[in-house]
Amino acid sequence: MKTKSIEHIFTPPAPHMVGDGFRVHNFIPGSYGLSMQRMSPFIMLDYNSKFYFPPTDKPRGVSVHPHRGFETVTIAYKGKIAHHDSAGNSGIIGEGDVQWMTAASGILHKEYHEQEFSKAGGDFQMVQLWVNLPAKDKMSKPKYQEITKENIQRYTLDNNGGTIDIISGAYQDTHGAASTFTPVHLQNAKLNTGGKATFSFPAHYNTALLVVEGSIKVNDDKTVATDNFLLFKNEGEDFTIEALEHSVVLILSGEPILEPIAAHGPFVMNTREEIVQAFEDVNLGKFGYLD
Repeated sequence: MKTKSIEHIFTPPAPHMVGDGFRVHNFIPGSYGLSMQRMSPFIMLDYNSKFYFPPTDKPRGVSVHPHRGFETVTIAYKGKIAHHDSAGNSGIIGEGDVQWMTAASGILHKEYHEQEFSKAGGDFQMVQLWVNLPAKDKMSKPKYQEITKENIQRYTLDNNGGTIDIISGAYQDTHGAASTFTPVHLQNAKLNTGGKATFSFPAHYNTALLVVEGSIKVNDDKTVATDNFLLFKNEGEDFTIEALEHSVVLILSGEPILEPIAAHGPFVMNTREEIVQAFEDVNLGKFGYLD
């Protein structure tokens, strides 16, 4: 197998607020030219690096808004996040948990800090990823997967190296709990100092990693610091990461969806006409209702 080579290592862009509860660095599509097509099926990545929110009686977050044509994946590292949507789903996730919402044909939802976390205040850290859907599935029925840390499959590395927590896809012969429409690998490598893990994905998959905690060395060569995002070239299959200190690394790899992308705000479709239709459908109440 050929080793994947590194295309670029990105430092976090300046943060901005989404609502009043998410202080995020936008890597995809972002200011670095990581277009939706280049990173498909990953069409948006917002990273709330570790940030302290002081106590408040009114939970911070994002009020009701629509989505159509893709999935939102929220991974909690610190703090607690609450979710409600117009399909009747609701849930709270904390450290190690994941919410996987398939907006598909259309949904309204809101996300905000969980009430007790808001009252106490504390460190908050999360990733929200948008995963595109192929045209044939964009108008499928919305669904919701709450994947608690107890339900996440883990692969234990040799020599007390740490674990690979598999959200979707597989590591070795261990498969994640999330169901996906196209091949999508999402994994958290939780490595002890000196821990090593080798990953293998097809050369044409778009593959990247985000250092959530600590620092790592990739392919015995490049050092990647906390909050940095590394993109691999679309060549080779394997790469190795080694923790220089206790580290948490989000691994992303997915098969590109080779279809046109028309995106506007909360909608990601294949044509401009479909975007116009999405706005009309929201105004007609076809996405349901949510207070």
